[in-house]
Amino acid sequence: MSTVRERSVPRDAGRRRPPVTAGHSGGRGRGTLWPYLLIAPAVLGMLYLLLYPLARAVLISFQDFRLRQLILGDADFVGLRNYRTLLGETEFWEVVRRTFVFMAVEVVAIMVLSTLVALMTERLGRVARTVVLSSLVLVWAVPVVAATTVFQWLFHSEFGIVNETLTGLGFESYEGYPWFAHGGAAFGIVVVLIVWQSVPFAAITLYSALVTVPAELYESARMDGAGAARVFRSVTFPLIRPIFMLVLSLEVIWTFKAFVQIWVMTRGGPGEATTILPVYAVQTALAGQRYDLGSAASMLTVLLMSGVLVLYFRQLFRQEGEQP
Repeated sequence: MSTVRERSVPRDAGRRRPPVTAGHSGGRGRGTLWPYLLIAPAVLGMLYLLLYPLARAVLISFQDFRLRQLILGDADFVGLRNYRTLLGETEFWEVVRRTFVFMAVEVVAIMVLSTLVALMTERLGRVARTVVLSSLVLVWAVPVVAATTVFQWLFHSEFGIVNETLTGLGFESYEGYPWFAHGGAAFGIVVVLIVWQSVPFAAITLYSALVTVPAELYESARMDGAGAARVFRSVTFPLIRPIFMLVLSLEVIWTFKAFVQIWVMTRGGPGEATTILPVYAVQTALAGQRYDLGSAASMLTVLLMSGVLVLYFRQLFRQEGEQP
């Protein structure tokens, strides 16, 4: 006979435990909210620092706000008068045209050079790659004002190394040449400066995207007889295209709102050769204490930049949707 062992059943087996609620969880509700409470001061501070100046600028752009109103605070609303004043000025539209030319030249130069640097870095050995990446990081880390001051010294009319080098090479006409007194020369120096400062970030980002491309795809393309240009066009670029477009959009934003370099180096001069929209907004606000017109110019700058990005992303998403 087989003995049947009876299993012992706990006394509370038939009892169902009550559901755990937030009120009886021993502080589980507080534990859920605690991370949000920790980041709340930082989030609120960031929103205040970002949204309050923007809201204040929007408000001033609809007011008659000059030096008297800045001191007394009794500004009157004038509706769209400030915007109509700016849009009716020929100078404003000339600045808009110059801004878009400046942005196009900068973005094209930055993307071409950064792509070439990224491709070169990918093909270097470990030591050379480390040197190049370290140099790019060091250039990227240079403060904007410090780099701008160095470029001012380089192109100084009397003591600049550029004039001395060109004179030593036989170009006697560049002895004491005043670079910042000529509009085209000053514009070119600003373009070179911003390209020099922007290429490191774009090149490092594109290099990080290039290293994710599988080597087998390159080998297959070369076995099919594809050259370097065809490999980049058919293999490399389609895979790094999202990162490339992200970098492109960031460079559009950064070059569109470039201010510090131009203000430190030329203050928008000579004449208005280097005056773009951010510089124009500050000049308008400070020249005659027309803070209302300066705020309106800033808002128009934001609208134009947003419009460029909206059109760009719309075209990008359309192309993404047409791909099989």
